[in-house]
Amino acid sequence: MADVKDYVKIAHKYREEVRKDKAGKRFCKWVRLACERDYQDHLRTKREKDWPYYFDEWWANDVCDFIEKLPHAEGQWDSPTITLEPWQIFILATIFGWRRKLGKKREPEKDPRRYRAAYIEVARKNGKSALSSGIALYCLCCEGENGPQIKTAATTGDQARIVFDVCCKMVEKTPDLQEAFGVQAMANSIPCWQNGGHIKPINSKASTQDGLNPHLSIIDELHAHDDRSLFDVLKSAQGARKNPLAWYITTAGYNTTGVCMEQRTLVTKILEGVFEGAHYFGIIFTLDEKDDPFDPKVWVKANPNYGVSASADKLQEEAEEAKNSPESEGEFKTKRCNIWLNAANTWLNMAQWDACKQDGLNIEEFNGQEAWIGCDLADKNDIAATKILFRDKDVFYHFSRFYLPKDLVDQCAQKHPEYKVWANKGYLTLTDGDFIDYNVIEKDIREWCEKFTVKAIAFDQYGSGQIASNLTESGLPAIIMYKNAKNFSDPAKILENRVQRGKMRHDGDPVMKWMASNAVVTRKVDGSILPKKETPNSINKIDGIDALIMAISQAVLASDEKESVYEMRGIISF
Repeated sequence: MADVKDYVKIAHKYREEVRKDKAGKRFCKWVRLACERDYQDHLRTKREKDWPYYFDEWWANDVCDFIEKLPHAEGQWDSPTITLEPWQIFILATIFGWRRKLGKKREPEKDPRRYRAAYIEVARKNGKSALSSGIALYCLCCEGENGPQIKTAATTGDQARIVFDVCCKMVEKTPDLQEAFGVQAMANSIPCWQNGGHIKPINSKASTQDGLNPHLSIIDELHAHDDRSLFDVLKSAQGARKNPLAWYITTAGYNTTGVCMEQRTLVTKILEGVFEGAHYFGIIFTLDEKDDPFDPKVWVKANPNYGVSASADKLQEEAEEAKNSPESEGEFKTKRCNIWLNAANTWLNMAQWDACKQDGLNIEEFNGQEAWIGCDLADKNDIAATKILFRDKDVFYHFSRFYLPKDLVDQCAQKHPEYKVWANKGYLTLTDGDFIDYNVIEKDIREWCEKFTVKAIAFDQYGSGQIASNLTESGLPAIIMYKNAKNFSDPAKILENRVQRGKMRHDGDPVMKWMASNAVVTRKVDGSILPKKETPNSINKIDGIDALIMAISQAVLASDEKESVYEMRGIISF
């Protein structure tokens, strides 16, 4: 009898190989963060006995063993059955190995998977369909679910059938699978007579049908979904299942305002530690910002099957075509390098932001000291932000207050569940009604002015006239500051530089970290920058960043010691 492979060992070896690639030569930032997250989670199980998640090696090994017994559906291969690559084993072992305790004891045979959603983004020709089909058959046959519905979904019927048809071919080629589980490949369904389950394709036009109760939803090429109807229907339909899994697998695309970019953004924030998201697994194989898409050395980052199913010669051919054709260039970058076109890059580095956190930092330590306040009132029916900034020699210290109407917490939490968490923990100040009470903000600013020597209070131009006038009449130094490159560029560069150097200390406020992670910038030819949201209608806010930049601008204006132009823009080389 052949020895059973130790897939967990392979997964952990891959994880450590990724973690050692500090310079990012073979693995991009998001893959490194995904592996670091898993490593830290394993450490956490040893440190925190009451953490509800644990890793079970049997489940991790079983799913990989099952899939490697399945045949190839098409193409020419060295072996008759699938051979999983280490990156695929890492994904499978992580998603299926982690379990959630239902009681005080670990019961792997009863405890559901920890991860209820998984987002995998990888370039074309890296075995997405085969991997998804293997997962579909495993969830149909092996998870002990009663009547598991497995849906392979996409925008069109033909796209939805890609994974389904691969499943059919695997079943047809595997008599042992048919006999063991009573699985049968039919034209539009793969029933499992043993447990009453099935695999069926579904597309957007059929997404409103009644009776959906999926155990596993596979949405193929999520980037192609122009609206979120299919996504929302399948997500809500899983509510009745005890152990559901939503499997989103895609390449990059062009629609930066759609549901795919929304999920991608959520995943990047989980990987950067902005959100916890213990139920959501995510990994993104792409190039780093500094990488040249036409450099063959970096192609492996977006193509983990490079040299296996992702042909090096084919990639080289397509790269040559892309150099001579704008249309081919866009296709090469999105589908072969997995780069989103038209997507803005995050401005501030979250690892550097985290490094600026100072444990135990307390605003009371600055009583009586000089301070500068920035205030972005934004809309009265959303978050408003005030920031107070202190300076001690070469170091800035900043603290936040965020405001939200009490009656809108539940509504906002539908898009951002974190709002409710932040409100419960006191990171959001809730004002009565469904509009922010500016009187509360004014009262808080006046209290700061009593405690500290406030030199300036800068407001954005929208909706701030009355509160600024009230403060000015009381002899307080309130001003209106317009958001434009002229006013914001230099203080924004100071913020950027000081975050990089660890000179912008904060207390770890999670709302502020979220807003910092949302800010993007466009660097113009003249060197100016203007932080903004990724899109004008984005639900991801940056009000705290705007308020902080306004406070910095006033602090620098008041300082005799001007910031070095080289620190703000870097040394220009000719």
